[in-house]
Amino acid sequence: MLTIFVMSTGNEIRRGIEANWHKYLSKYGNLFSSKEIQGSSPPSIFVGTYGYPKVAVGPMLPPIHGETSILDTPEKWIGKSLEEIVNFRLNLIRGIKNISVTQTEGRLIENLQDMTMSSSPTDTEIQFVKTTSPITSLDDQTPPFGPIGEIKNAKFSSTNAITSIEKVFYDHDLKAENAIMKLYNSGIDITKIQKCLSIGMMGKNRKLVPTKWSITATDDMISKSLMLEILDFDIIDSFYVFSYEHLGNLFSIILFPHRWLFEMQEAWHDGQSIGFGSDYEDAKGISHQPLIAGAFFAAKLAVSEYLIKKQKQAGILVLREIQPEYAVPVGVWQVREGIRQAMKQAPKIVENIDQSIELATKKMSVSKNEWLREGKMLKLIQQKVITDFF
Repeated sequence: MLTIFVMSTGNEIRRGIEANWHKYLSKYGNLFSSKEIQGSSPPSIFVGTYGYPKVAVGPMLPPIHGETSILDTPEKWIGKSLEEIVNFRLNLIRGIKNISVTQTEGRLIENLQDMTMSSSPTDTEIQFVKTTSPITSLDDQTPPFGPIGEIKNAKFSSTNAITSIEKVFYDHDLKAENAIMKLYNSGIDITKIQKCLSIGMMGKNRKLVPTKWSITATDDMISKSLMLEILDFDIIDSFYVFSYEHLGNLFSIILFPHRWLFEMQEAWHDGQSIGFGSDYEDAKGISHQPLIAGAFFAAKLAVSEYLIKKQKQAGILVLREIQPEYAVPVGVWQVREGIRQAMKQAPKIVENIDQSIELATKKMSVSKNEWLREGKMLKLIQQKVITDFF
């Protein structure tokens, strides 16, 4: 009986979001069905994966002018509902042209690079080859996105470049990973850095990087750099438990006295059973592509920021329970931002690892024993195989 309820909950949430979106389209659908669009890009760009190394590239913009940055700045989305975030995505119309990833020059690419450097939304006008059509349905596997149209002509207004990004862009001797850390340390949002990498603005041998890959690569490079700093810090002397919940995702983070170890476990309800995934690394880093994909690096980055701030080193276990309320996937940004929020809360301090696990799993529907069975790190700790645990 529980299984049926779980399944219908996700479907009902999705249907509700779709129904409200259809009401919106009944009033404003003409804005999304046109051979021409004018609006203010947040700014936002897209680089696809299909057909690699020749991929779809172009700007994304809503059919409105003004302050639209909220539509593509996940750092501002904490506290927003799933429906609000889905609507942000659905409102962005995507203009595309098929371009080789090695082509980092040319009128369209250079305009997109200027737009990406901009400190504010960029007025943009696109003429499409064919009339676009609004997106009318959602599913539980694919992140939402707005209409797509092949670009016939595109015009972009002038922009005010962010100085730190401009300097990196014109420095062709700076390696991509160093450019990323330079921007990160100057306070540029991670989402903005990802876009700069994606549109071929960094490194010695530059190329376009599909959006999906640039997100993972940016989180990976930043978290790896932070981890190397953390290895020089003293080890914490207590057990800390942090937690946070948003968008149908429950996060619990355990920090325990040990040199760097990091594991992330995920559990999700598929309507019939609970699925699990996990990845683990020590100070040598992870030796393979994570089974849980970009969520691993997003989580690692967020926890590393906390340890850098405290100038401490620790063993880390992140538990993520994905509940049916997470009815539409909206991207790994919500892992990074959710854990950032968790690490801003006052931690619960306990005396040992058993109490940590008990507390971390207390509000989850996945039991303590299930997490223990599926993970790697907890087995090692509980068996006391790690001789220098204390």
